[in-house]
Amino acid sequence: MKIIFAGTPVFAATALDALIQARHEIVMVLTQPDRPAGRGMKAAASAVKLLAEQHHLALLQPLTLKTDGIQQQLQTLHADVMVVAAYGLILPQAVLDIPRLGCLNIHASLLPRWRGAAPIQRAILAGDRETGITIMQMDAGLDTGDILLTHNVGITPDDTTQSLHDKLSVCGARSIVEALTLLPQEKLVPVLQDETQACYAAKITKAEAEIDWRHSAQQLDRVVRTFNPNPGAYAHFRDMALKIWQAEVLDGNAGKPGEIVAVDRAGITVACGSGLLRIALMQKPGGKKMSAADFLAGNPIEPGECFMTAHHPAASHD
Repeated sequence: MKIIFAGTPVFAATALDALIQARHEIVMVLTQPDRPAGRGMKAAASAVKLLAEQHHLALLQPLTLKTDGIQQQLQTLHADVMVVAAYGLILPQAVLDIPRLGCLNIHASLLPRWRGAAPIQRAILAGDRETGITIMQMDAGLDTGDILLTHNVGITPDDTTQSLHDKLSVCGARSIVEALTLLPQEKLVPVLQDETQACYAAKITKAEAEIDWRHSAQQLDRVVRTFNPNPGAYAHFRDMALKIWQAEVLDGNAGKPGEIVAVDRAGITVACGSGLLRIALMQKPGGKKMSAADFLAGNPIEPGECFMTAHHPAASHD
């Protein structure tokens, strides 16, 4: 099949690689313009661009798809289908209408749950036990098109955004190859989304990554896992904003929210709104990630010390 592929990060590159391995004809790759990244803020190519260049595929990095020039360029390709995965640009109706079989989106949730920008993070933060991949026939709405194919992926109690992203990337790649096998045979039956079940996965903000000890330990464990690897959950202790990379929920109630109730080599145990959270892996500003034992070796802590209260008002996550 002649495919236009549109995507930007690793999630999308995994799917593009699967399409290449399945010997589909990739007539054009669209990806976001190079963006400043890293400590030097040098322009960095996307994962999709790097893969496209490796395979000598035609590549475009437009700032928008709304101009006549780019739309005419896409029309001349006579593509059968356009595959879109975490691209980052809106597809206007004129572009949606270009491929003979329309545009298919690889979405990292079981639609209509978690439409929008951050479905992986929102699923973990909400305590969902399952998510998955939806292959959707795109329309002009935000993830509102007909469902063509779904595959479920479980969320384990220790999944982080990174680990769940990796599982969904592989599932998404397999799913789009399967969908493109079934599509010409008319074996994919479009299913309308149930609007009553829809919910929106708003973009993650750094403010949400701040630990609010008034929440339950269960919820704070989800916060830690949601913001791993980016930007990292954090809490204020003494004069530091400590990033918390790994924690464990413990039963019991002792102390006021934010109070350190126990300190040992296994971790720093902190009282929450309900339950206890034992911090096992942390990071000082400008430092490296370290175990609780290593942190305590250079930063002695006594039970009774407290983390500072979060600056934002308590929310109703629990």
